[in-house]
Amino acid sequence: MGQDVFERGLDIRKAVLGAAYVEKSLDAADDFNRDFQNLVTEYCWGAGWGRTALSLRDKSLLNLVMLGALNRSTEFKLHLKGALTNGCSRDEIKDTLIQLAIYAGIPAGVEAFRLAREVFAEIEAAE
Repeated sequence: MGQDVFERGLDIRKAVLGAAYVEKSLDAADDFNRDFQNLVTEYCWGAGWGRTALSLRDKSLLNLVMLGALNRSTEFKLHLKGALTNGCSRDEIKDTLIQLAIYAGIPAGVEAFRLAREVFAEIEAAE
C-alpha cells in the first residue's frame, strides 16, 4: 500500500479515537507488536476507513454491530466513543444495538447495551 495510506490511516485513527490514545498505542509498541500497530494503522484505518463511499459515522455504526456480534468488549467500548466523536447520537446507537440484538442474538444485544451504558456513565462522570 504505502506511506500515503499509512499517513491517511494515522490521521483518521487519531480523529476517531483521539490523538492521545493513538499516540499512546504507537509509543507503547515494541519489537514484538510494532509491525502489528503499523498494519492496523495502514490496513484498517488507511485502506478501510480511508474509503469514501461510507461516512465515518456510518462506519462507526457498522463497527458497533460487528464488534458487538463478535463479543469484543474492549474494542466495542473504544469504537462506541469513536461513534460519538463521529456524530452518532445515543438514539442512533440505541437503534443500532437493537438491530444487533435482532440479527446477532439477544445475548449479544444484552452485552452491547451493558457496555454502552458503561461508556455513557464514564462520559457523564467525566463531565
